[in-house]
Amino acid sequence: MQTEPLLTWSEPAIELVGFVSLFMVNGAIGFRYAALRERLASTEVGGVFELAAGRAAMLGLVGALVQAVLLVTRLPHLAERMHLTVTQLITTDPQTIARCGLLLVAIVGLGLAAAGRRSGWALAAVGAIGSELSGALAGRWDRMVNPVHQLLAGLWLGTLAVLVLAGVGTALRSERPGRGAAVAGMVNGFSPLALTCGPLLIATGVITALRHLKPFASLWTTPYGYALMVKLCLVAMTFALGAWNWRRQRPRLGSDQAAGRILRSSLLELGAALLVLTVTAVLVSLPSPKG
Repeated sequence: MQTEPLLTWSEPAIELVGFVSLFMVNGAIGFRYAALRERLASTEVGGVFELAAGRAAMLGLVGALVQAVLLVTRLPHLAERMHLTVTQLITTDPQTIARCGLLLVAIVGLGLAAAGRRSGWALAAVGAIGSELSGALAGRWDRMVNPVHQLLAGLWLGTLAVLVLAGVGTALRSERPGRGAAVAGMVNGFSPLALTCGPLLIATGVITALRHLKPFASLWTTPYGYALMVKLCLVAMTFALGAWNWRRQRPRLGSDQAAGRILRSSLLELGAALLVLTVTAVLVSLPSPKG
């Protein structure tokens, strides 16, 4: 008798796409409201901040569209689990209605922001964050730890990714003087967000792990536990690289050379973060230990 495999590799692949696209959405929001803040109205470095905001909005818009496609493809399975038709699901289930509606708001907002309409950012923030926390809008508070954990991770690592791709990259490609100062301003704006999300991310991650590890010995006796330990090691590596950038690279910013150095070290941090997401995609595709 042939045993069923623990997972099929298409599942982690789809989960990874979902994580990356979600982080791009959250990262665009975090970049706008943390790294840029009031700098969006500045004309420094030939309007580099305005250009960076437009590129961030495009990254977020692509992520939101991918999220919408994934949501549509998952609706039949979700409807089957709830013993409903898809039509019944999207017209009667409060969480599904809220998630679909708010995701549409996020797409519209990011589209407006990508077109240069600053008012679109507020719509995008409400839609993106509201869609992710739609369980609260539906009164399902008992299921909020994991969405909050994902939101915090997206606001930290997603914003870092958008900062590197749309912020630092755009500034360094500019031919105007002051590029190093522009990078320093964006990185210094991002740092408080990262320092806030980091401890909260650890706390929600611990809560999530304890809820799934039943009994706790499954941490070292099950495939789920093995994957979790690998993830924890990679998370520690990511935090270490982030601490290095914050303590050693950030204070040196101000010149073009320092901007280039933090770009390279941030890419290493993002590489470690991508490994974390890859292992997490495998982790959530594995069956949780049963007490």
